[in-house]
Amino acid sequence: MRNLGKTNDMVVLKGEFEKGVYKEQPLSEYANNPFIEALPPILSEDVVLERFMVTPRISDQDKLSESNIRYHVLKRVRNFIQPLPIHFEVERRLSTLIRRGYLARNPLDSTFLERVRVLHELREEEEIAHKHIKERLNYIRSTADSLSIIGISGIGKTTAIERLLLMYPQVIKHETYGGQPFNRTQIVWLKIDCPYDGSLSTLCKSFFKAIDDLLGTRYLEKYGYLNRVTSTMLLHMTSLASMYGIGVLVIDEIQHLLHSKNDQEEMLNFFVTLSNTVGIPTVLIGTSKAQKLFKGNFRQARRAASDGAIIWDRMAEDSEEWELFLETLWELQCLKTHSDLTEQAKKAFYYECQGITALAVNLFILVQERALFDEDNPNETITPQVIKKTAKEDMQTIQPMMTAIRTNNLADMMKYEDIMINLDEVMLNHKRNTEITGRIQDAFKERQNTIQYKRQDTIENLRVEVAALGIFDRLKDKDIKKLTKNIVEESPLDTDFHQLKSDVIQQGIALNQQKKEQKTKAKTKNADVLPLLTLRKRALDKKQHPHELLKANGYIKNPLEEFY
Repeated sequence: MRNLGKTNDMVVLKGEFEKGVYKEQPLSEYANNPFIEALPPILSEDVVLERFMVTPRISDQDKLSESNIRYHVLKRVRNFIQPLPIHFEVERRLSTLIRRGYLARNPLDSTFLERVRVLHELREEEEIAHKHIKERLNYIRSTADSLSIIGISGIGKTTAIERLLLMYPQVIKHETYGGQPFNRTQIVWLKIDCPYDGSLSTLCKSFFKAIDDLLGTRYLEKYGYLNRVTSTMLLHMTSLASMYGIGVLVIDEIQHLLHSKNDQEEMLNFFVTLSNTVGIPTVLIGTSKAQKLFKGNFRQARRAASDGAIIWDRMAEDSEEWELFLETLWELQCLKTHSDLTEQAKKAFYYECQGITALAVNLFILVQERALFDEDNPNETITPQVIKKTAKEDMQTIQPMMTAIRTNNLADMMKYEDIMINLDEVMLNHKRNTEITGRIQDAFKERQNTIQYKRQDTIENLRVEVAALGIFDRLKDKDIKKLTKNIVEESPLDTDFHQLKSDVIQQGIALNQQKKEQKTKAKTKNADVLPLLTLRKRALDKKQHPHELLKANGYIKNPLEEFY
């Protein structure tokens, strides 16, 4: 089941559990490797486009609601996700990282099995030989590629990577392969946040905790106690990575490492060692401040981004991707009057958000909220004046930062750690092409008009709204999704959304009750199967000896009576 579950103050991304189903591979090097063959097929751009895009639904009926209701409807816009060229680039890199990372870790390969054996021996010797761990780890060296994603805060790095990760099952249970027993648990991806204090020891413990949260194990308790040294915990990370066939490790907020008391050399060596010895691809995500980690040491910088660094900058005002993003966002209005996207509105909007996606979405919501309750704007129109007033009054705290970005004032920009600036020309000479290709743009527009897209869009919005009601204590997210999908696909395309929602709720209530009754019947069945245990429990509840109650109910006979 896909969900975002909280543990303490950290949000843990959880994906689906699947049973291993093996697929024929388009490339020979990917064949005969169960870890690769159990993955979903390599995704086409059309599939990525369909799965990535989230367009919240605002119906004509919603627009006729009272202002206080529409205020709540507007919050749906926060879920808006527009596919952009950089998302396809990240997807391709991630897809390649996972698959190529498994080439040297084929669980059917004798070399890999020998590596696992050595790891097991190292773990057994750990308590008496931890001083030699680094030397011994070199014996099981298994270099993997890494990817760094660096960009301004609010540009959508974390949202994008999480959305792309959820296109893969997180855990795959293997049972048989090629007709032979193959009992393995494969973790396709694992995402952890770098601790705020930048402690490498805490980062290792976060790794153990992420696996514990996912599989219900107790590795943090076993391997993460206080007197553990980092090299020892790295050994156990290596062992678990091999045991569970981890496909990619994503570490977010790496700029927090700058808060650490460790020097930068030690931090970067840690990441190099992580990919070299643990042998799993790593994706490092951070704000512009994270560039300082790579500044001055080209070797570690190169290893931390062996598959290339993606520099995720804000959208340019004259780019086609900004044009497409804003046009799509502009359709999500819930006001009395639909305001056209004029050139003046475009200029005002870009001036206030500077092509930063999170700021653009929030500004669009705030602008409509202001229009809803502004007595001087009875028609609820969006004008350049409303945009400017909203930014000035409702986004006041970020104005110094926005001014620094607009004027490209490097001295002022240095005051803000999350602003994109070029700190190292050697590392940051990778310039992405911000022009959206005509083919992707056409595919996007075509997808919006297809029946399949409309159904998928309706299914997703229905699922979110129904699940948010919180009235189904026996239904999991996958149950609601399956129910919603069946109802939408069986209904005519023009069926009213509120009617579909009513149908889903009614059938959901029935299914929820059915599951409750099934659990009750199961308990009753157990009572019928185990009447002696039931009588025993009843006797103990009454503080009687079970023998007397069993005898009274005819389960115990007098041996003398039986004899005569």
